[in-house]
Amino acid sequence: MLETPPKNGYSPKDVPEWTGLKALGLGCLTPRGFAPSQLKNVPDSAMARRFTLADGDLLMSRANTRELVGLAGRFTQIGVACIYPDLMMRLRPKAEQCLPGYLEIVLRSATVRRAVQAGARGTSESMVKISASLVEDLRIPLPPLSEQRDIVAAHEAFERRIGALERTLAKVEIAESALSADALCQVGAAGPRLDSVATVAAGVTLGSEPVGDGTVELPYLRVANVLDGRIDTTDVKTVRIVKAQFERYALRKGDLLLTEGGDLDKLGRGAVWDGRIDECLHQNHVFRVRCGEQMLPDFLALYTASPEGRAYFQRVGKQTTNLASINSTQLKQMPVPVPPLEEQRRLLGPVHAARERAAVLQRQIAKLRTIQQGVIEDLLSGRSRVNRT
Repeated sequence: MLETPPKNGYSPKDVPEWTGLKALGLGCLTPRGFAPSQLKNVPDSAMARRFTLADGDLLMSRANTRELVGLAGRFTQIGVACIYPDLMMRLRPKAEQCLPGYLEIVLRSATVRRAVQAGARGTSESMVKISASLVEDLRIPLPPLSEQRDIVAAHEAFERRIGALERTLAKVEIAESALSADALCQVGAAGPRLDSVATVAAGVTLGSEPVGDGTVELPYLRVANVLDGRIDTTDVKTVRIVKAQFERYALRKGDLLLTEGGDLDKLGRGAVWDGRIDECLHQNHVFRVRCGEQMLPDFLALYTASPEGRAYFQRVGKQTTNLASINSTQLKQMPVPVPPLEEQRRLLGPVHAARERAAVLQRQIAKLRTIQQGVIEDLLSGRSRVNRT
C-alpha cells in the first residue's frame, strides 16, 4: 500500500547562519506526532533539495532509543523549506488505498508500536534501528477509505478538545508563575540561612549494597524522578540498605526534594514530596530539605524555584560546559525569606488555587488521552481485513 519503499533522508552538516533551508531533528517526531521543536540550518544544495518535505508527508524515525524508535508523524509546513534527516524515513501511501492521516494513527497505535520496538536491532538500547523491510512487513488493518476517514475524524475530534484544554492549561500555568512572582515580591529580600529554618540531608549512595538478614530493599527517588514542581514516580528503582539506616534516608510527606545538578536545567530543581509511596528513600544526588516550625515546605519550594533562588544556585554551583552541581554546604548557606507563617499561607493561597486548577486540567487531558486511545484501538481492532503495508 506504499507508492515506493520507505526512503531515508539526508543529513548534511548543519551551519550557524540562515540559508533558507532547515533540517528536522529526531526530536521533531514525538509520541503525539510531528512537532517543529528541533530545526537546524543546513547548506542549500541540489542534493539537499531532493529531500524537501511537502505538507502532510508522513515521517517515521528509524533510529533512537527503543522507547522512541519508530515514532511517526505528518510534517506540517512551518513557512520555510525543510528536509528530513537520514535517521528518518518518508512513507507515501497509495492514495486510492490509504489516507496518510489514517496510516499515521495506525503507526502510532499500541499494537504497531510494540511490533516496531520488538523488531528494532542494535548493540545498545540507547540507539536501536529499524529497517525499511521491517516497516514494509508490518501488518495493519485496512478498511475502506470511507471508514478510514471516520477514524481520522474521530481522532481529530479528540485532538481539538485536548488542544483546547492544553491552551487553557498553558494560560493557567502562566498565571501561576505570575502569582508566584507576586507572592515573593511582597516578602522582600532573603534573610537567614536555610539551615536555620530547615535541615538538609543527602540520600543513600549507590554501589556495593549490603546483603543479609539486617537489610531491606526499598524504593528510592533519583534525579530523574524529581522534576520542576512535581515528582514523577512512573519509574522508581529500588535499593538495599541496612535497616538501621532507614530513618537517615527515609522521606516524609512535606519534605522538599532538590536535585544536586547534572545538566544545567537540573541544578536545584525540586518539588515537595506528597508521601504517595510508603517507606521511600532518596538518592545521594537528591537533597532532602525538612522544614522546621518557621517555614512551610511549599513556600520554600516557591522560593527555590524563583529567579532569585535559581540565580543563587547558578552563582555558587560548580559548572563546566553543560554540567553544574551544588553541595549540601552551599544549599545550607542559601539565604531565604522567612515571613510569618500566616503570611506564608496567605501568599500561597492564590498560587495553590492556580495549581489546583492546573491539576484538574491535567487530569482531564490525561483522561481524554486514555479514552482517545481506547476508542481508536477499538476502531482499529474491529477490522477484519488485514494487509501488508
